[in-house]
Amino acid sequence: MPTLRIALAQLNVTVGDLDGNRRLIAQAIRRAQAWLVDLVVVPELAVCGYPPEDLLLKPQFIEANRQVVDQLCPLTRGIVAVVGCVERDEDGALHNAAAVLADGRRVTTYWKQYLPNYGVFDEKRYFTPGTAPCILNINGARVGMTICEDLWETQPCHTLARMGAQLVINLSASPYSAGKLRVRERVFAQRAREHRLAVASCNLVGGQDELVFDGASLFINARGRVLIHGVQFRDDLVVMDLALTPEHRPRSWRGQGTSVPHRHADRPALPKQQRPTLSRLEEVYEALTLGVQDYTRKNGFSAVVIGLSGGIDSALTACLAVDALGAEHVMGVVMPSRFSSKGTQDDARQLAKNVGIEMQEIAIEPMFTAYLETLAPLFRGRVTDVTEQNIQARIRGNVLMALSNKFGWLVLTTGNKSELATGYCTLYGDMAGGFAVIKDVPKMLVYELAAYRNERGPGRPIPRSVIERVPTAELAPNQTDQDTLPPYDVLDRIITAYVEEDRSVQEILRTQRLSPDVVQRVTRMIDRAEYKRRQGSPGIKITPRAFGKDRRMPITNRYHQNS
Repeated sequence: MPTLRIALAQLNVTVGDLDGNRRLIAQAIRRAQAWLVDLVVVPELAVCGYPPEDLLLKPQFIEANRQVVDQLCPLTRGIVAVVGCVERDEDGALHNAAAVLADGRRVTTYWKQYLPNYGVFDEKRYFTPGTAPCILNINGARVGMTICEDLWETQPCHTLARMGAQLVINLSASPYSAGKLRVRERVFAQRAREHRLAVASCNLVGGQDELVFDGASLFINARGRVLIHGVQFRDDLVVMDLALTPEHRPRSWRGQGTSVPHRHADRPALPKQQRPTLSRLEEVYEALTLGVQDYTRKNGFSAVVIGLSGGIDSALTACLAVDALGAEHVMGVVMPSRFSSKGTQDDARQLAKNVGIEMQEIAIEPMFTAYLETLAPLFRGRVTDVTEQNIQARIRGNVLMALSNKFGWLVLTTGNKSELATGYCTLYGDMAGGFAVIKDVPKMLVYELAAYRNERGPGRPIPRSVIERVPTAELAPNQTDQDTLPPYDVLDRIITAYVEEDRSVQEILRTQRLSPDVVQRVTRMIDRAEYKRRQGSPGIKITPRAFGKDRRMPITNRYHQNS
């Protein structure tokens, strides 16, 4: 009964940082060696980072990636390391690959067979699928190789089982969305049960532009039971002794596989490893925090700046920034106008005090007056409307960008998914900035996350009045969001159905008790606002279908499902 000691090294790599990624992988291999591990697995495309996008079209990038793999080979004395990388075959085709390194050399390479080309994935743009399965013989065990999507499909495991695999390893770069871990566990457990195979899946961790990878690498036995998972949203080395009992081995036994060197030695006992599973709100909050931290750090910013309105969106964004970066790296700016109430301004100041950030106050009234006076001759005879409202938002955006230019601060925008969906935001105004933290967070979830952050402590950073106040942009007298939008609980239901589930207006009306006029009005707003969203900042994906890479609609478009 062979027993393998396996390490899953979930790493926070950076796209294009080949030397930095090499150091992280090397460190993981050394840590695994200290535990006398037989096999260490790192995530999909760990050498170059995921997704590398059009860097893959640069021949020098592919060659530099190959050199990193060569540099890792000498580290693999007495251990087998499976490393995600890019490989070009002799015909010039590019492959999403897993290099098997052992005894100081590259033993073999597996090429990913199933290339996802939906949602945020564009792998068919760059890669050619592999066709050959790969089996490794390690320490008397037969180990099958897969990369990410291969394990979501049924055929690769079926083939490996028929070839006698007892364990399937999976190098993964599976982006986070709320509830994704449970889906991943369910699918991988099903593969294990179907084919009586143990599964060890090593997932990437960290933020990359709009994506966050949650780690949570998995060990699953042949009965489909999750034995342990890695920490969510953190680097982790998950080490396990996996006893591959005869039940893992199917009766048909085909193919020899590739034999790799292995270690026979007395091993130190593994410590007990407890990694708690996060609740839904904990998970989303940690994803947003990591997304802010990595986008800021990996793009070379040392601090961020946020416009504090006294509303719940900017309050939540400020809390996330402080938790991600530390209060000393966050600047708040309050920019009152003639329409700003004492309540919202007091709340903005109190929030800044509660989270411990420095705050500057810049009144925009003189600038707003100058705009109105300058434009008065052109606007004479026309009623005051949304134009004047947007001028205020654009002045605030201009101020924040000026501070960014002068001090090198990254501007965090504060718009939520409900606003961006309907275009209830100002282009070059509150949309102006470098990173849209809650871009994919619907308004009702904003309220839940704010309440969660207050409950988590220490203290209750977000004033109660911020959570209880009727939402308002304060760009006109007595203005509320509901002057323009339906109630947010109704709006978010429509956005979920229309955007995330891609339901037609007719389907929404059939399945939900909603006003036809409201549904038609909201879906038209969503369609018309595409040009705004296209010009907005990148933001963190936390729902199954985010605006951006997930949903790519034409701006010039005359197809409307409710017409």
